[in-house]
Amino acid sequence: MEEELLKIREVSKHFGGVYAVNGVSLGVRSGSIWGLVGPNGSGKTTLFNTILGLHRPDEGAIYFNGTCISHLAPHQIYALGLVSAFQIPRLFQGLSVLDNMLVAARGHQGDSFLNSLFLRGDWQKQEVEFADRAMEILELLELDRLALSPAGELSGGQRKLLEIGRGLMASPTLLLLDEPAAGVNPKLGRRIFEGIENLRREGLSFFIIEHRLELLFDFAHWVYVMDKGKIVVQGEPQDVVRNPEFYQIYFGE
Repeated sequence: MEEELLKIREVSKHFGGVYAVNGVSLGVRSGSIWGLVGPNGSGKTTLFNTILGLHRPDEGAIYFNGTCISHLAPHQIYALGLVSAFQIPRLFQGLSVLDNMLVAARGHQGDSFLNSLFLRGDWQKQEVEFADRAMEILELLELDRLALSPAGELSGGQRKLLEIGRGLMASPTLLLLDEPAAGVNPKLGRRIFEGIENLRREGLSFFIIEHRLELLFDFAHWVYVMDKGKIVVQGEPQDVVRNPEFYQIYFGE
C-alpha cells in the first residue's frame, strides 16, 4: 500500500463561534486520486484553505510528506510541493496564457541575482524547458491555441482550465483541485479527469473537491463525505454510494 502523503489529525477551524472544520482527521495516499464531497457550506473549501496555510488551524495538526505544515506560510507549503488550483481562478489578467503558466513554475534559476549574472546559459535553457512543458499542459487542456492571448480575454471555463494548468506547471507532489470540472461542458470535464488519471499514473497525487459526482466517482480511489465541518462517510466510491447516510446527508433524502 502506498504511504500516506497528507495526514490531517483532529483539525478544527472556527470563525467566531462557528466551526467550519470540526475535528477532521483524514489521509491522502501517494499516487492516488482522493475526493472530498458534501453539500454547500459543509467546510470543504475551508479545509483546503487550512491545508494550504491560508487559514491557521485552531486545533490539530497537518503533516505533508512527513513534515508538520500546520504553521507554515502558504509560500513555504507551496515550495514543499503541495499546490492548489483555486475554485475561483487567480490569474494575471494582463499577461498571456503562456506567461501565466511560466510564472507558476517552481525553482526559476533566473530569479537568483548570481545565477542571472554567471549562469545565464543554465537558466535560459531552463526557461526553454519550462515553455515546452507549459505548451504540453496547454495542449492537454485544449488551450494551446490561446497561448499568446491575454488571460483576461478567456471565458470562465477557460480560466478554470488555465488555473488547473498553472497548478500542474508547479510540478507538485500533491495537487489540490477545487471543482476542476465546474464551468466546462461534460465532454471536456471527462477529458480533464482522464488527464488527471494519466498524470496520476506518472506519479502525481490528487485531492479533489468536486460536485459533479459522476465524474469524480469514476476516477477516485477513495472519497470523503463532509457535512457541518465533519467527515461523516468515507470509503471507496462504490461503497460510499451504497451508504444510506451519504444520500441522507449529501442530498437531504
